[in-house]
Amino acid sequence: MLNRERMSAALEDRGMVWDFIIIGGGATGVGVAIDAASRGYKTLLLEAHDFGKGTSSRSTKLVHGGVRYLQQGNVSLVLDALKERGLMRQNAPHLVHDLAFIVPNYSWWEAPFYGIGLRVYDFLAGKHGFGPSRNLSREKTLELIPTIETEGLRGGVIYYDGQFDDTRLLINMAQTAETHGATLLNYLEVTQLVKENELVRGVIAVDRETGTEHELRGRAIISATGAFTDTIRRMDNPENDSIISPSQGVHIILDKSFLPGDTAVLVPHTSDGRVLFAIPWHDHTLVGTTDTPIDGVTLEPRARQEELDFLLSHTARYLSKDPSDSDVLSLFTGIRPLVAVQGESKTASLSRDHTLHISGSGLITITGGKWTTYRKMAEDTVDQAATVAELDSMPCLTRNLPIHGATNEEHAAANLALYGSDAASIESLLRQNDAWTAPLHPQLNIQAGEVIWAVREEMARTVEDFLGRRSRALFLNARAAIEMAPRVASLMAGELGKNPEWQEQQIRQVTNLAERFFMM
Repeated sequence: MLNRERMSAALEDRGMVWDFIIIGGGATGVGVAIDAASRGYKTLLLEAHDFGKGTSSRSTKLVHGGVRYLQQGNVSLVLDALKERGLMRQNAPHLVHDLAFIVPNYSWWEAPFYGIGLRVYDFLAGKHGFGPSRNLSREKTLELIPTIETEGLRGGVIYYDGQFDDTRLLINMAQTAETHGATLLNYLEVTQLVKENELVRGVIAVDRETGTEHELRGRAIISATGAFTDTIRRMDNPENDSIISPSQGVHIILDKSFLPGDTAVLVPHTSDGRVLFAIPWHDHTLVGTTDTPIDGVTLEPRARQEELDFLLSHTARYLSKDPSDSDVLSLFTGIRPLVAVQGESKTASLSRDHTLHISGSGLITITGGKWTTYRKMAEDTVDQAATVAELDSMPCLTRNLPIHGATNEEHAAANLALYGSDAASIESLLRQNDAWTAPLHPQLNIQAGEVIWAVREEMARTVEDFLGRRSRALFLNARAAIEMAPRVASLMAGELGKNPEWQEQQIRQVTNLAERFFMM
């Protein structure tokens, strides 16, 4: 159980020296916490906002080796990612599943070109493969993707990758770390690094809920802050150069009718050289993604009009049903923390490999990479951090470590299936109060009792935490999320002991945020 009050109490011991203090509660940071805690190290993770508030909740929802990285010749990255893809499905089968993709062919050369490339992809996957690729006739392509654009269609190539719910997995990962003894806190912001003899030996952190300041000691301090990596590096040394060359990816959410069925579409090379995905996700259609260099990073990046125009125009080019602005139910933008490479000017060319850096003061920075390789990133980080901290070497256990909720049994209630083995406990909770079985909105299959569960078991502290990350309402239908907000605020206030003023503030905040998920 993720209980913030209990975890906060662990900070009161002023004599405690943690083995690792991890800054950042996204996929990489929480992955490091799982790895470290499961090895037996005393582990503390601090997140300034909510778990997954940044990039980790805004992915394309794919667990993949990276077909385009193969095209770039980065075979080692693809091999690692394909292996990790298989381990993610093995360790979190309730949230990671196979997904069939079709690459539609409109030119004579596409079938042999993509067919051969995807067979190489299958070969590299080896025993971790999700299914064999094969060429499809025009008729079979239309059978699997009835809304594909038919003009000029010759056929397609089908291959298999993985799909998941990114933030739901992240919450289960945090629960896994806690099970193994880690302490994890959201809304605990690191404001300063503490040094002794020019070596990093701790942090100053402020509880954003109470205003309490904590000085915390650690044998190794790990920054896993993604797009905000340079902020922590400059806490260590104000003269540090930037190592992050950020780009943003924009996604739009459409009704399921644009892509009925359970097969995705990949266009590996649009007319301007970009990649386009159209993917079934939570009974909706997700379309992405752009890759646009940006000058700076922000917690709530905004889509540019040209990015939205690209997604809408290219969706219309490859699907028979042409979307308009009014068809977009929600849109979201994530920042890729790409590591700058001298001589590279285009972010699409930058490596998705992760980078591990140890500064002269001993600050350990892990950045770059991608969701699929979070476990390997964590393993490499803990190996190095144990050396820096002069700790006894302990073997990594995460290759075969089930994530909280892991089960191969399918649950009858579709909206509870993503909770995995927790589904039965949630059903038991729902039976305690008839009002908790009521849907929060007619357009989304989310029940009121899920709010209670999120507060009690998953450390949801704000209405946004629930609408954006414990459920995916904000990402699926922004207007529906706004309409749900008053009921969610009321339920959370009852659990957290908050007053009506808190509820009104929460509704205002999430409404203002949700408006960023609307088309401009």
